[in-house]
Amino acid sequence: MTAQHPPTLAEIEALATRALGVIPRRLKRHLGPVVIRVEEFPDAETEAEMELESPFDLLGLYRGTALPWKSVSDPRPQLDMIFLYRRPILDYWCETRDDLFAVVRHVLIHEIGHHFGFSDADMERIENSP
Repeated sequence: MTAQHPPTLAEIEALATRALGVIPRRLKRHLGPVVIRVEEFPDAETEAEMELESPFDLLGLYRGTALPWKSVSDPRPQLDMIFLYRRPILDYWCETRDDLFAVVRHVLIHEIGHHFGFSDADMERIENSP
C-alpha cells in the first residue's frame, strides 16, 4: 500500500488474514471452516436483498447458516462465507481516518459474530477484549 494507490483486493485480503490471526482464541476455536472473500462491492442481488440505498452501505456480509441454527441432519450443509467489500471499506476508512487494519478487523469480527448468532453488543465486547 502506498500513499498514491489505494489498497488492492489482495492487500485487503492479507489484512483480513492477519486480522483472523489475532481474533480472540475463544472465538476462533469454534469458527470452523469459513471462506473469506474480498470483492469490490456487493453484487446486485445482495444490494436488492439488503435493500441498500448505495453499494457503499455494506462493508461486509456473512452468508451461511449461523451456528445456533445448524443441524447435523442438514442434507447438504451450506458453505459459510464472509464477504468483505473493498470499496465501501476504503470509503469508510477515508471518512473515519481509522487504521485500515482496525477497520478490516472490526468488519471481520462483526461478520464472524453473525456466524455465531451474536448480538451487536456481544460483538462489541469481543472486539474490545484483548
